[in-house]
Amino acid sequence: MIELTIIVPVYNEAGNIGLLVKEISAVMADGPAHEIIIVDDGSTDESASEALRADGKVRVLRHEKRAGKSRALLSGFQAANGRWIATLDGDGQNDPADIKKLWSRIEASPPVLFAGVRKRRNDGLIKLLTSRFANFVRKRLLKDDCRDAGCGFKILPAAAARHFPYFDNMHRFIPALSRRAGMPVVEVDIEDRPRLAGVSKYGFFDRAAVAFLDTVGVFWLIRRYSDPIQVTEMKSAES
Repeated sequence: MIELTIIVPVYNEAGNIGLLVKEISAVMADGPAHEIIIVDDGSTDESASEALRADGKVRVLRHEKRAGKSRALLSGFQAANGRWIATLDGDGQNDPADIKKLWSRIEASPPVLFAGVRKRRNDGLIKLLTSRFANFVRKRLLKDDCRDAGCGFKILPAAAARHFPYFDNMHRFIPALSRRAGMPVVEVDIEDRPRLAGVSKYGFFDRAAVAFLDTVGVFWLIRRYSDPIQVTEMKSAES
């Protein structure tokens, strides 16, 4: 039985993804039974083939066209065979060793979301400013008290991941959606490494322009949520 599925969404990460796949395989070699799923979100470079060359056992799912990080994660969630899912960014800035360090804690845990908090950010100025803006707006409106909601490092039960309501940019609100479903969020400090190759795919306006509207949408989802009702099937005395 596969205990853990590691999902890595990528878009044009040739030069990074092969090294990351090799690193994950090496780090997890003596860890829990696991699988690695790379979701190539319509890359125009050699990301998919580079991942396969790095480890022939890796599963590569490819989108015919770019659909965004949240859609890539959804494809990974739907294909995962593990009981737990870990997500890492494809640029190599998340350290897979942090998964290994947490595993003894994870396997003994009830259903919770382990949300990474980067100890020291290695982002450029634009990405840092947009993240701070998005976090400011989200905290004021959602009151989720999450220190680093945009961090790509997350570990959560597979069953919970598959029940999140899907929308574009859903990945930025996984902690808030977890709390909405009654699942506790445990923040864990993780390493954040410099990008080795390529450039960030995020700009200021394409993130800031939608941050407020997305947050308002999630605010509405939370306000309209009602606790699930337990349903019991009744049987006749003759059955």
